[in-house]
Amino acid sequence: MTEETVRRVNGLTARWAQALPEGTVFSAPGVWPLLAFLADGAVGPARAELAGALGVPAEQAAGAARELLAGLAQVSGLDTALGLWTHQGLPLRDEWRAGLPAGTYGVFGDDLVTAQERLDAWAAERTGGLVERMPVTLTRDARMVLASALALRTDWRQPFTEVPLRPDSGPWQGRTLRGLHRRSVRPDRVGVTGTPDGFVTALTVPGDNGVDVHLVLGEERMTPGQVLAAGVGIVDRGLPLTGGGALPHGHVGPGLHVEQQPAVAPEPRTLDVRTVAYEVRADHNLLALPGLFGLTSAADDRVGHFPGVSAYPLAVGEARQSAVAQFGALGFRAAAVTALMPAAAGGVPQYHYETTVVRVAFDRPFGFLATDRDSRLVLAAGWVTEPSPYPVTGLVPTAPPAP
Repeated sequence: MTEETVRRVNGLTARWAQALPEGTVFSAPGVWPLLAFLADGAVGPARAELAGALGVPAEQAAGAARELLAGLAQVSGLDTALGLWTHQGLPLRDEWRAGLPAGTYGVFGDDLVTAQERLDAWAAERTGGLVERMPVTLTRDARMVLASALALRTDWRQPFTEVPLRPDSGPWQGRTLRGLHRRSVRPDRVGVTGTPDGFVTALTVPGDNGVDVHLVLGEERMTPGQVLAAGVGIVDRGLPLTGGGALPHGHVGPGLHVEQQPAVAPEPRTLDVRTVAYEVRADHNLLALPGLFGLTSAADDRVGHFPGVSAYPLAVGEARQSAVAQFGALGFRAAAVTALMPAAAGGVPQYHYETTVVRVAFDRPFGFLATDRDSRLVLAAGWVTEPSPYPVTGLVPTAPPAP
């Protein structure tokens, strides 16, 4: 993937984050190529709006989509698929269909129940069961479904230890959560940056296959969109990050402290991380934000907008994404299925030393971004408001000593 394509897709991630509520997960790379293929076959205002949302001229959109899909196929730990299904009575333009990757085409008839079952099975199979069904539902007016599926997985290089976490303040105060703790000698995995909206702390959790998950915590007054947009800037290296190894003692960022602690032996500066396990699921109606995705005119069913796709008049009847992300002690899993459906228009040790500890705690709502380490493309992003509760087993493990 070129840096320009990554910048365009990450730009959509940042803009989408500004428009979403808390407690969500989404994937711009799941949407971007679908919009690009539609732009290739669109005319008039729909073509111009799609090109504006993509950040690429419509005549270059299909090529950029193929480049993105080819790049995604090279990301370790990421499985991707593109699917196209048309009603048996819909003729497609040969040149438009030829621009899609091979092996993506299928046909459905008037038996919508059977056709829907096939679409749902495709979504479940392509995401390893994380997304169980296609986010759109076939109707009598449906003439085409263009869909993408992404399934991302990575295991941590250094696993976390599960411990009960009981926040002292904030929205999660009074709850016992499935906490995750680990300590390492890599203090620069965490850092802080300043934005016009406030300071943001960012932690990189490296996976074992070239995928990183970035946890981002802003000041309490900041919105999820502001924090996630800053996270995109950090990933893109557009925002400077001061690493934990260079931070002074004291409270140096949201959830971030540098302090002296007793130690049993001489130790280098270390990083102490406490966060929470979580599973976030979300369903998005892209037509609720038509301007963001360039779909305002394309959704007008009074006229057809895609003569380059088919001579049959088509308008976008549904556009949706279903996404899920899971963060645990051993690794991270995420999946998204996006579908556009054009329809007919109409212990106590003895301490003798001191060591410097960079301590970070994600114990209130925070954002996350899963990225390809090499290209810095954001594959999935979201906001955590409901962490996993600690399981009630009758046996409570002993937590590490409080710093």
